[in-house]
Amino acid sequence: MKNLIAELLLKLAEKEEESKEFVAQIEALEIVVTALLRRMEQSEQQALYTSIEAALHDARPKGEVSTHDTQLLQQYLEKLLTHPRS
Repeated sequence: MKNLIAELLLKLAEKEEESKEFVAQIEALEIVVTALLRRMEQSEQQALYTSIEAALHDARPKGEVSTHDTQLLQQYLEKLLTHPRS
């Protein structure tokens, strides 16, 4: 029983480390996107937003992704593109 608990704790620690790495990657990407957006003219930003929306619409598999997941992705994209990091 102790071995099982030890293995579970080890796996939990590994998952936590992976999670930290993903968070760091996402934050780095947010910084890069913010820097790029700040260098773009307003018209270029709007063209980018439109292009991203179209790409999302075209790439969305019908019925395979839940409405909640789709809305969550849309919210994060909107936040990133319209209210980038300060």
